[in-house]
Amino acid sequence: MAGHSKWANIQHRKGRQDAVRAKLFSKLSKEITVAAKMGDPDPDKNPRLRLAVKEAKSVSVPKDVIDRAIKKSIGGDAENYDEIRYEGYGPGGIAVIVEAMTDNRNRTASNVRSTFTKNGGNLGETGSVSFMFDRKGQISYPASAGDADTVMLAAIEAGAEDVESDEDGHVIWCADTDLSEVSTALEAALGESDSAKLVWRPQTTTELDLEAAQKLMKLIETLEDDDDVQSVTANFEVSDAVMEQL
Repeated sequence: MAGHSKWANIQHRKGRQDAVRAKLFSKLSKEITVAAKMGDPDPDKNPRLRLAVKEAKSVSVPKDVIDRAIKKSIGGDAENYDEIRYEGYGPGGIAVIVEAMTDNRNRTASNVRSTFTKNGGNLGETGSVSFMFDRKGQISYPASAGDADTVMLAAIEAGAEDVESDEDGHVIWCADTDLSEVSTALEAALGESDSAKLVWRPQTTTELDLEAAQKLMKLIETLEDDDDVQSVTANFEVSDAVMEQL
């Protein structure tokens, strides 16, 4: 299992979900506000906002929080956020992409650079690692959505590019520009998905031993704890044996 989904499972096992819940709600609310401010405040007329609302609902963000985030954009009192991507290398030479939304570029850049340095990494220039990833749409379904063949057929008909199925569920990949369209088509065939979002998909991954994985996770955790950071992606994987020890 590759980096991001493995990392999510590790977080869950470590019980970090409760600890980061409020912070996650805040980050998703920020994305909703920015998406609504940049386009139409009606999710049905704004694909980015529709996906942001869907992602918020997938982690049980309350409806009133979602509505408040949209109204904030309409009221004109929403902060002006810049969307910035940082790239660098973590411990073990693992490529790391950090996506942020900030109202203070200097603060965020300083914090991200410091976090990399303190955790055995190096912040690079924009483009220094992103060539090792593809920007893709990722749609996730639980195993109960259907068997692998059923989901594969629905994905092909919806215009998806690839499907990964295992006992935990199904991950469907599509072009980044097709995410809204493919997600809508899949909902008609398979029902509501667990998640639909744009991600950085590693072209290859590097397997880490326990010590290297612990160091990298410290870096990722610290980055994710920053209020300005929206997402962190790295091109690593760990074996089930290592995961059991984390």
